Amino acid sequence: MPRDKVVIVSGGAHGIGEASVLAFAREGYRVALADLDREAGERVTQNSHSLPGEVMFVRADVSRSQDAREVVRTTVSAFGGVDIVFNNAGIQPPDSYKTAEELDEAIWDRVMDVNVKSCFLLCKYSIPEMRTRGGGVIINNASVQGLQSQKLVPAYAASKGAVLSLTRNLALDYADDNIRVVAICPGSVDTPMLRTSAALSAPHDPDAALSEWGRRHPLGRIARPEEIADVVVFLASDKASFITGEYICVDGGLMAKGQWA
Repeated sequence: MPRDKVVIVSGGAHGIGEASVLAFAREGYRVALADLDREAGERVTQNSHSLPGEVMFVRADVSRSQDAREVVRTTVSAFGGVDIVFNNAGIQPPDSYKTAEELDEAIWDRVMDVNVKSCFLLCKYSIPEMRTRGGGVIINNASVQGLQSQKLVPAYAASKGAVLSLTRNLALDYADDNIRVVAICPGSVDTPMLRTSAALSAPHDPDAALSEWGRRHPLGRIARPEEIADVVVFLASDKASFITGEYICVDGGLMAKGQWA
């Protein structure tokens, strides 16, 4: 039953992460919310109090080995183990929208650390705990930009492609341990990160940019975070028990168009 299952959600204080924390708690899971933003993390925890599951906030930078290890340790100490990890933490800083020759090396490193290394670290420390419980599920948040790209996003596109390759490798390496590993590739989702991009693209009318991006999707709009969270919860459940090493596009039909950018 879900109430016996323990989930770690990285980057769980905003956007898709927040929606996923609440979706898991709504189903009765016990959730460790890992994020650097203490105020937002505690707000999400407070908002979960009326839900069947239990949410615990752990302040952490999961791109750092010590923090990622501590998230797992704290989760095991509080909830008894780890069954599911949703590697959701990700960034696309405003100053990363540059060509490769213009992009600062430190920004490249930070994007790769948060978007890729954090997945590796949380898997590294969570997998032994999953093995003791007879298996588990790892869900990595990639992007349609890991499949196709657009201009001026070298670090972000590279990081999301790496997440997809990591997903395939982990699925093979840990199938014998009954650990499934899958990825999601969202299209445009109404999150703080997307709204920051919209403000850069159209500083005088960000909402117009969001509407234009929505019209590029065959369904004619951008997604709500809750729509992505519902897919995450499904993939974590036994209803997805024969899915591993695969990615699921949650993109309103964007990839069906082929050349989308």
